[in-house]
Amino acid sequence: MANTQRQAPDTARHAALRDAARKLEAAFLAEMLESAGVGKPSESFGGGAGEEQFTSFLRQAQAEEMVKSGGIGLAESLYHALKERQNDH
Repeated sequence: MANTQRQAPDTARHAALRDAARKLEAAFLAEMLESAGVGKPSESFGGGAGEEQFTSFLRQAQAEEMVKSGGIGLAESLYHALKERQNDH
């Protein structure tokens, strides 16, 4: 019984670590998409600050979808590093 109780918190902790790793990868990819000029407004139709804000939402959504589709593997590496660090403490 004690082993089953221990596994549930471990599973929840691992799920939280995996979620954090995916969020970090999505944030990284969103920054990379911005640097690559994805969603950059065209010069002929400048939408101002509102367009810029919504473009950042679009980039974030695109990055999250990239992570859901497997991403670049950063989330998996981060997850294992976080898990190892947690096991050390």
